[in-house]
Amino acid sequence: MEEGHLLMSKKERLRKSVVERIASGELLQTEAAVLLGISARQMKRIYRRYRLEGDAGLVHRGRGRRCSRSKPADMRAQVLSRYAQAYQGIGPTLAAEKLAEEGLVVDHETLRRWLIADGQWQRWRKRSQHRQRRPPKEHFGELLQLDGSHHAWYGQEHLQTCLMDLVDDATGRSMAHMAEQETTEAAMTILHRWIERYGIPKALYTDRKNVYLPERPATLEEQLAGEEPMTAFGKACKKLGILIIAANSPQAKGRVERKHGVYQDRLCHELRLQNITTIEETNRLLQEGFDDYLNQKFAHEPRSKRDFHRALPPHTDLRDIFCYEQTRVLGNDWTIRYNGMTLQVLKLNTPLPKPKTKITVRTWLDGSIHLIYRDRLLVFDVLPEPPPKKPAPPPPPKAPKNQTNPRATILGGAGLGP
Repeated sequence: MEEGHLLMSKKERLRKSVVERIASGELLQTEAAVLLGISARQMKRIYRRYRLEGDAGLVHRGRGRRCSRSKPADMRAQVLSRYAQAYQGIGPTLAAEKLAEEGLVVDHETLRRWLIADGQWQRWRKRSQHRQRRPPKEHFGELLQLDGSHHAWYGQEHLQTCLMDLVDDATGRSMAHMAEQETTEAAMTILHRWIERYGIPKALYTDRKNVYLPERPATLEEQLAGEEPMTAFGKACKKLGILIIAANSPQAKGRVERKHGVYQDRLCHELRLQNITTIEETNRLLQEGFDDYLNQKFAHEPRSKRDFHRALPPHTDLRDIFCYEQTRVLGNDWTIRYNGMTLQVLKLNTPLPKPKTKITVRTWLDGSIHLIYRDRLLVFDVLPEPPPKKPAPPPPPKAPKNQTNPRATILGGAGLGP
């Protein structure tokens, strides 16, 4: 293979880490196929290309090539324009038949996708399907269920707090963290601890709270970049290659819901017996043995001995992943505004970013702020804020105008005395 640079997507880098585990004998090809979510035959083809071509064999063959079956852009515009003129409100299947009579031949599913993307059609809600109980996953780390339990953990005389519970679907092994509410910071903290101990899981099963999935539409910048809107927690999971699966009901993630009952029974009694009434003391109790006690009592072995957790890439700092990340534009005076503060980028930075360039601002969970430019940390100072302007003094009252007495004027004009 010729030397040089090889551009790989995140999906291809993930496949590279998995096929390396196959080559070392750590995983079987059938298990690697389940981990990657592909068929066993496709896994064999990928591994065969990897052995023959190395890393280049993992790069998608169709990269940079236009699909041979794609329709021309001008035809798509003509179809959408004709649909808006004559067939507005007609379903894609019937509309495709009518358009074909006019010489505009397009598959009804292709037309459906075009119309949905153009805002001229919307998906219809389907009738709920018959559901049956899902068997547990086979591998440790294949799927984790994450949820928060709001409960009066310290007794009815105290305010309710939220216990963040992370449960492995295959083994029932759990890890908990107490917080005031089910917030982004609490979700990041519990997943951070899990990864430090066990590794990166394949997928998370959560509900549809705005901590995990956004409720807003995509911004203009996201639409131009072809990106889906994501929460801060979703961005962190994307960096780690963790898939977030949204549950449609509490029953769908029944394993973590049942684990809430275990904690509400046993943890509440333990907190009362040890006279613990603060969140800090509760988290110390959970980390110093209570979680391990519950896992020894209730966790079980998975059906497969293979661990689907992935190791962290070298030189990866989880604090840079589990953080709040925003973008700011550098001003002409090498300053940016962030959270009511003025941050001055110093001249000693190498390379020194030019004004009007975009700077990534990361706020770690401990509150510290870090500026990133071209994957490098920038040195900066926080400028003192100018004192607030004193309110302008009120204007002096205007002198009253000389006013004459209308009655005296009338009497004087009539020549009458007192």
